Amino acid sequence: MKLKTHGGHPNRVMTAALWLGLGAITLSACSGGSDAADGTADPAAGGSDGTCTNTVVNPDAEQVTVWAWYPAFEGVVDLFNNSHDDIQICWSNAGQGNDEYTKFSTTIEAKSGAPDVIMLETEVLPSFIIRDALADLTPYGAADVESSYAPGVWADHSSGDGVYAIPVDGGPMGMLYRADVFEAAGIMTPPTTWDEFAAAAQQLRDSGSTALMTDFPTNGRAFNQALFAQAGSEPYVFGDTDSTEVAIDLNDDGTKKVLNYWYDLIDKGLVGTDDAFTTDYNTKLVDGTYAVYLAAAWGPGYLSGLAGADDTAVWRAAPMPQWDAASPVQVNWGGSAFAVTSQAKNPEAAATVAKEVFGTEEAWKIGIEEGALYPLWKPIAESEYFTALEYPFFGGQKINEDVFLDAAAGYEGFTFSPFQNFAYDQLTEELFAAVQGEKSPEQAADDLQGQVVDYATSQGFTVK
Repeated sequence: MKLKTHGGHPNRVMTAALWLGLGAITLSACSGGSDAADGTADPAAGGSDGTCTNTVVNPDAEQVTVWAWYPAFEGVVDLFNNSHDDIQICWSNAGQGNDEYTKFSTTIEAKSGAPDVIMLETEVLPSFIIRDALADLTPYGAADVESSYAPGVWADHSSGDGVYAIPVDGGPMGMLYRADVFEAAGIMTPPTTWDEFAAAAQQLRDSGSTALMTDFPTNGRAFNQALFAQAGSEPYVFGDTDSTEVAIDLNDDGTKKVLNYWYDLIDKGLVGTDDAFTTDYNTKLVDGTYAVYLAAAWGPGYLSGLAGADDTAVWRAAPMPQWDAASPVQVNWGGSAFAVTSQAKNPEAAATVAKEVFGTEEAWKIGIEEGALYPLWKPIAESEYFTALEYPFFGGQKINEDVFLDAAAGYEGFTFSPFQNFAYDQLTEELFAAVQGEKSPEQAADDLQGQVVDYATSQGFTVK
């Protein structure tokens, strides 16, 4: 199975033997969703024993078992089952993120017990592809739906000539900001470059405001990686031969540029360093402590759903600041897809589910309005309904039209590694050490490089 390089070009084939070592890794979750199912299905079984959270309309039809934690997903499943006589979804929630991945890893080792279709975050796909855990969807009509997705999005779910998942939601990035806090500090327009962002952060402080410009979380993981990518970092490049060769460059100029930028703001006391998605962090997002929330397209839903929001706050959305406004680089934080597992009893039927369950406007209106998902399916993403959608939390602003559609269209893809979770864990430790003053940002990047190279080598990769 070939993995892709940045932009979707094929690179190399990894040996299946590597899955033994990589299978022990607990993978990461970065996007939100509902937790347990309502108890009508066994989460451990995940529907593989015939139990379903949802109602199966036609019990005589081919049943496809699905693990997913999408919010408001039962309504989407019902739409599919009511519109398909020959295939029915049997859905259950086997846990969110890591919980589901751990159970899936167990079924891979046991060679039984996996669902037919599984929700996976895009960044973990390589970790399961190299374990032969996912089916190539090319023989089952993947090309029929390729035009419904942007090239960068499709590349993120492809490996060489194979397609291993159908995209669902994504996280093109933008800047959510407190217009009232900015205006009180004399900042009348949102910054468009990182230089302007730093200047605005200083102006905010000089105005006497107690607000910090934003937060730089050392546990930001995919968020931090997106910032590095925007500055030109391309940490993993794989060969195009049947080998395990990989070039690893986690301490490149782009990464160090970003780290020096943010640690300068930290040293000046202009931004915070709170861990993301903690109770304290969530409180600071809505109580005026942070003037800016650098967010994925699912961020507006996350933000507006937090308790304790300031009723007088005036939130607006703007594009992500750029290093060069004349040559913008769009990046992505998070996203998920449906993959067909290698244990699927009927791969063709499973592929139909993966392709079609979020393949209607009706399904996507549930995902958008009830689940706060950002659609990667172009027929809805480019529809007047979505582009013109007004968001009351942002004063009626059409944030998709103003920010996220351009961000999604400009995203060219990114190459994740099969040892992504290990790299993220080490990145968190190194960034925290730098915040504590134990090392410089440059040293943190250099140490990260050494640790990941050593780990990759220990897992059977040849690091060039």
